[in-house]
Amino acid sequence: MELSPHTTVLAGANGQGKTNFLEACYLLCTLRPLRAQRLAELVRFGAGQAAVAGRFELPGGARQVEVTIADGRRAARVDGKPVRDPDELFGGLAVVAFTPDDLALVKGGPEGRRRLLDRAVQNRHPAHLADARDYLRALRSRNQLLRQGAAPALHEAFEDPLARIGARLRLRRERLLEELRGHAVRAFAEVARGEEPLQLAYQAAGRDSDELGAEAGLHGEEELAGRLIAAFHRRLPRDRERGYTSVGPHADDLSLSLGERPARLYASQGQARAVVLAFKIGEIENLRSVHGRAPLLLLDDVSSELDPQRNAYLMRYLGELQGQVVLTTTDPHLVAAAAGSGPQAAPAVFHAVRQGRIDRSESP
Repeated sequence: MELSPHTTVLAGANGQGKTNFLEACYLLCTLRPLRAQRLAELVRFGAGQAAVAGRFELPGGARQVEVTIADGRRAARVDGKPVRDPDELFGGLAVVAFTPDDLALVKGGPEGRRRLLDRAVQNRHPAHLADARDYLRALRSRNQLLRQGAAPALHEAFEDPLARIGARLRLRRERLLEELRGHAVRAFAEVARGEEPLQLAYQAAGRDSDELGAEAGLHGEEELAGRLIAAFHRRLPRDRERGYTSVGPHADDLSLSLGERPARLYASQGQARAVVLAFKIGEIENLRSVHGRAPLLLLDDVSSELDPQRNAYLMRYLGELQGQVVLTTTDPHLVAAAAGSGPQAAPAVFHAVRQGRIDRSESP
């Protein structure tokens, strides 16, 4: 299937395979699932493996990417050569996805908001993924020692990398938030006229009790790592009793507020969705300002989840965006405004999806 350089619309009833196509696009760009929890869930029922291939036209030239999944593991090739480390794939394949699951992030737990922020950081700084994996390995090891009641001296082997990498992860998150904050605030003001202004802030665990507040990272990575190690030592009895590490970037949160009121507690459903929409647009605009082009944008049936006013804003924004967009919908009329306008806008391409088949169709 050849995508439009501007907007590609996949229209069809629920359960026909529209999200599967977005999963394939996201997997090619990131080697990770979009909505599935595990790689094995991407394999068709009754099949032994899944395979997807795509061609990317990038400033440095075209790249052919192939990914196969079997027995819960993935294998990737770029231009016919095996990719041993997923990080080799990044560097030009920035992708921003917007799914109905994202609309619940404001009201949900901090894990979803951390994932929202980390995906944005990874698009901006590809090395973030490898650091996050190393951090998670050290975190799991320390947590296992805590549950075993190991001697404090054994913890030090993992506390140093946990603090050092943890400081790096947090500082990247904070810097990315600084970059996209202005874009997101402006987008929220456009889509939610008359509302209290959107505020985004990094909220660290131990910000009061362990001197890990906003000022902790002002003196650099080494200072922040030192404060994290001190917090690990201070909290050791409590962490051992609970069996997990209670401070670090894995326990931090992204604070979303409307004026002075936490959006998690006070935002209406429409306001919460406007917040997520504004954050995503902020991420897109930040990547465009950094890379000089918009990232690939994937939207999964979002129009049916937004009220008419906010959907109209999103469609106008997509219509004016000089970038590639793939979106799914049950009603193509809801997304017709995303077809683009102006002399440089390429026409949108519409496809019908029925029982896993994708066929070209007429625009509504």
